[in-house]
Amino acid sequence: MKSTIQQLAKEIKQQVIDYRQYLHQHPELSFQEHHTVKYVADQLTAMGITRQETKAETGLVALIEGKNPTKKVIALRADLDALPIVEENDQPYKSQNDGVMHACGHDAHTASLLGAAYILNQVKDQFEGTVKLVFQPGEEQLPGGASLMIKDGALENPKPEAIIGQHVMPFIPVGKVGFRPGMYMASCDEIYITVRGKGGHAALPENNIDPIVIAANMIVSLQQIVSRFAPPKIPCVLSFGDIRAFGATNIIPDEVKIKGTFRTMNEPWRAEAHERIVKMAKGIVEGMGGTVDFDIRKGYPYLENDEALTLRNRAVAEEYLGEENVVDLDIWLGAEDFSYYTQEMKACFYRLGTRNEAKGITSAVHTPTFDIDHDALEIGSGLMAFMAFKELQG
Repeated sequence: MKSTIQQLAKEIKQQVIDYRQYLHQHPELSFQEHHTVKYVADQLTAMGITRQETKAETGLVALIEGKNPTKKVIALRADLDALPIVEENDQPYKSQNDGVMHACGHDAHTASLLGAAYILNQVKDQFEGTVKLVFQPGEEQLPGGASLMIKDGALENPKPEAIIGQHVMPFIPVGKVGFRPGMYMASCDEIYITVRGKGGHAALPENNIDPIVIAANMIVSLQQIVSRFAPPKIPCVLSFGDIRAFGATNIIPDEVKIKGTFRTMNEPWRAEAHERIVKMAKGIVEGMGGTVDFDIRKGYPYLENDEALTLRNRAVAEEYLGEENVVDLDIWLGAEDFSYYTQEMKACFYRLGTRNEAKGITSAVHTPTFDIDHDALEIGSGLMAFMAFKELQG
């Protein structure tokens, strides 16, 4: 079966590339993936996969039933949405939707899953059970499309025993994949702060309450939450990436607006840190004569791969690609709404290498020059299909 799947992956490689390039040309933002999900549904129908159901408005689930379809159910997941980024690549498949770009590889994930669907549909008379295809919206935006898919019953009727997802990794060379059993990715909370003071002429600071100085002290002091209060060996980061005051060289503004993120891998510490952040911020701001509004929007939980399932799939990847092409992953403080699935059932989230320095394909995700080596798509579709097949056989 390995050689059969490898041959099918090779045969459909150009079609999977075509899927990816079409999706890359027509990106849609989170929860706006109306054209994308229709395109996916049309491709599945053309393959003869007609058991489809819309979920969460712009999501889709579909079933590939083998012999004895109720024996075991395995789910495969891809995400559909793009990012609000102006693409700087000059490729024939460059985004045609100005200001929107598949800069995180979701087009590659969807194309790979379409390829895996084709392969599995070709060999469905050679496995027992059912493969559930999960195409979800809104991975890039809270509350996360995965949570909405779950609420809308995407993991029911039939209920999978396990779910497998893959994500491109531009730091891993094409031809290789990476796995990490257990804790892998962080929770992700969004922080919105407004520091208020009293504005006025910059030459007369004694008449004002300077919110910029207050905000600067607050931001620096809040780093103690990570450096002095976080429990040992628990990964944690607090970062602020957006600070806006709208004063001038000679104007102290009335307020400063700040946006940031808090990420960690421990739920009790996550809750404690939220309390500490707010308490410290209020103490500093009020102590300097200002006021502060604090809004922490709780986002995705941390992602923990099922150890046994992930080790099995790592072994399957070694069988499919060779041991030398399977690497261990480090803990990653990025976040992924696939984590919601890990709370519902056994799950495995792994990385697909897409880097090719010889071709100049080295940019990180979420950048305007991100791209992939299309050779990765043959692996992405074939390996997912082989994993599902082997898991159904187990």
